[in-house]
Amino acid sequence: MDDASVETTTVEAAPAELRVLVVDDHTTFAELLSFALSTEQGLSCVGTASNAAEGIVLVQELRPDIVIMDIEMPRQDGLAACRRIREVAPDTVIAVVTAHREPDWVVRATQAGASAFIPKNGSLTEMLDVLRRARSGSMLIAPSAFALTGATTRQNPAMPSLTQRERDVLACLGRGMAPKAIARVLGISVHTCRGYVKSLLSKLDVSSQLEAVVKAQELGMLDEPR
Repeated sequence: MDDASVETTTVEAAPAELRVLVVDDHTTFAELLSFALSTEQGLSCVGTASNAAEGIVLVQELRPDIVIMDIEMPRQDGLAACRRIREVAPDTVIAVVTAHREPDWVVRATQAGASAFIPKNGSLTEMLDVLRRARSGSMLIAPSAFALTGATTRQNPAMPSLTQRERDVLACLGRGMAPKAIARVLGISVHTCRGYVKSLLSKLDVSSQLEAVVKAQELGMLDEPR
């Protein structure tokens, strides 16, 4: 048999599409968003639901990667649906869309299991960007969510002065880590870690770890999640 060189070609697999389910009682909005998603590379809309109950059923049937969930719907609100979806499909990313812009709503959405918070009157470009970057287990807030608070921020432009260790702890909180996990990663005691958390709450003028993350994102103090 003659010797022959054999060339092999490695073909890189195309990235999998993110399969999206839209749950919104405004039919026109849902249909327009469905069409927009289906024209985007790397995204595809697998279905729409007009109420929370139908959305939960479709999540179980279709197993989408992402659910876009309106917060305010008749009979059952979107946050209650988020909690149910977390039970039946814990790996699904839930992105809530809403007209509410107050940080308190971000807290409620996160507690319900959402991973992204998107203003309903924001741009489509912003929404698509958030959908592509959202990850289960963390909260990604669209930049325009706090656009109305810009005037307040400009009146008080001073950023909280944090030590490097406080910044380390804040970054871990932004990744959804609990104090015990943070302590292990940073090589400090849980007691010391909680001391840093308490200091962060005071400097950011908030009352909970979640509010600290929301405030830090609003001020641009956290890196984008990877």
